[in-house]
Amino acid sequence: MLAACRGVDSSLFFHPEGERGAARSARETSAKEVCMRCPVRAECAAHALAVREPYGVWGGLTEDEREELMGRARTRLISAAPSGAPAAGPGSGAT
Repeated sequence: MLAACRGVDSSLFFHPEGERGAARSARETSAKEVCMRCPVRAECAAHALAVREPYGVWGGLTEDEREELMGRARTRLISAAPSGAPAAGPGSGAT
């Protein structure tokens, strides 16, 4: 399967330096529209989360949305850890 973004100008998915507010929101909305019709959207989002991709719209998720999801996952790991035991996860030293 081919990704829906294949052949689309990558500037749609990555913000130019200094882009803010309405311009950024409009570009992200357009990028997400491409993602929503993509047959590999879930795989793309999973990849971006797995490698902690810091930039762009991947699998329909913006940088901020991915960061929020990662923060929620960290919170769940910490709250699920037995009392007094460190939570396993990135940077914890646990394998």
